[in-house]
Amino acid sequence: MERKGGAVRPHQSDPAAWNRPRGAGADGGRGHVHPGVCWLCGGPAGEHLPAQVFCGTIVLIFFLELAVAVLAFLFQDWVRDRFREFFESNIKSYRDDIDLQNLIDSLQKANQCCGAYGPEDWDLNVYFNCSGASYSREKCGVPFSCCVPDPAQKVLNTQCGYDVRTQLKSKWDEFIFTKGCIPALEGWLPRNIYIVAGVFIAISLLQIFGIFLAKTLISDIEAVKAGHHF
Repeated sequence: MERKGGAVRPHQSDPAAWNRPRGAGADGGRGHVHPGVCWLCGGPAGEHLPAQVFCGTIVLIFFLELAVAVLAFLFQDWVRDRFREFFESNIKSYRDDIDLQNLIDSLQKANQCCGAYGPEDWDLNVYFNCSGASYSREKCGVPFSCCVPDPAQKVLNTQCGYDVRTQLKSKWDEFIFTKGCIPALEGWLPRNIYIVAGVFIAISLLQIFGIFLAKTLISDIEAVKAGHHF
């Protein structure tokens, strides 16, 4: 470098300085990374952009997952209301979307439940509604996924829920599940809290390991550059 007229100008023997685009900084105009990401992932901002972006993405996902878990715990009533609205909306559209239908059937069979809070929720669907205006064969019934399985039957009876709600309510539990899916899921979590915690910890460890690999890669690049005087 040489100084002329009080201003510092690149020396002619420094081709990298002359070939650098006008307005570019010492990093050659590469993108910048947030200082917080640099602190977590290592290396100066923008010095190892691909590795820092990878590391920063994992860090962001990790903290988002943590925030969602904390908020879901703190606002359980809000989460319960949103799930109830989601389930009731899907009950109304049960026959309109085969994928949605399979999702609800799988949820009800896996948790041995029926409806959001009970079998009466199926009145929300025009095909299962008990009102006199309905002429559906499924009127006052429930989907087959609500039925208590019969071990003696080897062939699935998809009509097992027909007319079941025309009988006395005290007899429903002989034929169908009477517990709603929201209470069933709420009861499932405490029973399986160690499994849920284990899955969360395993995912967190994998993400932390990814952050460690990114930091190691950045450190190795720094070491190679220092060894070759880059």
